[in-house]
Amino acid sequence: MRGDALVERGAAKLQELSRDLANRGGFGAQIAPELAEDAEFLRKLKPSLIAARIRGNSPANATPPGERPAALTTKPTKPKKPKTPGEGPNPLLVVGGALVLGIVLAKVLDWRGHAHPRVD
Repeated sequence: MRGDALVERGAAKLQELSRDLANRGGFGAQIAPELAEDAEFLRKLKPSLIAARIRGNSPANATPPGERPAALTTKPTKPKKPKTPGEGPNPLLVVGGALVLGIVLAKVLDWRGHAHPRVD
């Protein structure tokens, strides 16, 4: 069916994205298992499988025929490199960003203060 092919193509792209993020490491490696689960769930939403479940021909939690579970298709992740003490953003950049944010926040609050002046 055309709908099945469309759902399978989307699930395959999610599975591929999951593998790529797992191999990169960092934050992507943390969300890669979730994307793999989403791909597995998306495969369960094929129109033909939904129709079969409505008719009572297929159990609700069955894996589609010919599909392997996501745990078998994902590659193992490589360990993260430990962070050394000298890494991270420049402290002057952090202080400068905080200063700019504070000034902008003060200007916004001062501007809003004129909208509701105190009456003595």
